[in-house]
Amino acid sequence: MPAWRRLAAVALCLSTGLGDAPARADTLTEGLAAPIEARESASLRYDTTVGDLLRHSELQGFARRLLPWAERDYREEMPLRDIAQLLPYHSAVRPDVVLAGLNRLLDLQRAGVPVFHEIYTGAERRGTPSLSEAGLFFFPGRPGAPFALIAPGGGFSYVGSVHEGFPYAMELSRLGFNAFVVTYRTGQGGRTATADMARAVDYVMEHAETLGVAREGYSVWGSSAGARMAAFIGSHGPDAFGAQSPQHPAAVIMAYTSHADLGPQEPPTYAIVGAQDGIAPAANMRARVEALRTLGGAVTFRVVPGVGHGFGDGTGTAAQGWVAEAAAFWAAHLPAELGSNERTLK
Repeated sequence: MPAWRRLAAVALCLSTGLGDAPARADTLTEGLAAPIEARESASLRYDTTVGDLLRHSELQGFARRLLPWAERDYREEMPLRDIAQLLPYHSAVRPDVVLAGLNRLLDLQRAGVPVFHEIYTGAERRGTPSLSEAGLFFFPGRPGAPFALIAPGGGFSYVGSVHEGFPYAMELSRLGFNAFVVTYRTGQGGRTATADMARAVDYVMEHAETLGVAREGYSVWGSSAGARMAAFIGSHGPDAFGAQSPQHPAAVIMAYTSHADLGPQEPPTYAIVGAQDGIAPAANMRARVEALRTLGGAVTFRVVPGVGHGFGDGTGTAAQGWVAEAAAFWAAHLPAELGSNERTLK
């Protein structure tokens, strides 16, 4: 059985609690698959303050882009246990999940992994200072595995990476996929944000060998506003938003959005929404799902009872496990040739 088909079976087992993720083989990140809470090196805690995070010596150059708001003067004495206060459009924000993602980044940084990447040149950022809001956080999986590009939401006002970016990337990395979380310009609408996501596709494609990722079979993930970005890339390709690459993703994973736009051809799509979502009601998402099915596309649609908008990875809710479930969907729609890649998952 091709490696990616085995991954799909493993991911489905994970989503139902019946299996374990495949062992990591990447020596650079060996040993990082253990739960972050159990690692003594984890230095961020519930009582760590926002100011401590911003001044952390190992996070310099990108610490501010870990947090949601680009232009806000943060109350630096606020402990990270209260980080939900910075995510007004989100629900089920768990400090333990937020800390797990931040501490995983720290562990990767300490292991020598280049966790942050600028996607615009210094000259571009000097000419247009708002481009400094954009960038990529990298959670490596197996060398040669496909990559996921994840766009968190926040109503195009902020970027909720700590809630629906880093937790997704951690799970995908644990499954062996390479994962990138894009942070993007806010306050300028969806097309500008999507242009940053398209630029991120170019960056990964250009540096694929150095990063150790496959160019083929990538997926785009997004939640709320980020789901609009992912869907735009899926429907029209990154080149429609200024990228050099015309390559469409192998799958789109979208959570809780009322996005309605469609392209002439649509990639396989996994969609999930809470039954109690008052911002992006399930009926709105169902309408696009039915339109995708009319186009003949492969679609999985899940309405989760008892949850509202912005539930992130769903830990502690009825949505828990959905990221692994969506990864299985992606794996099932990867190009067949990836299964013979000697560097993919065993």
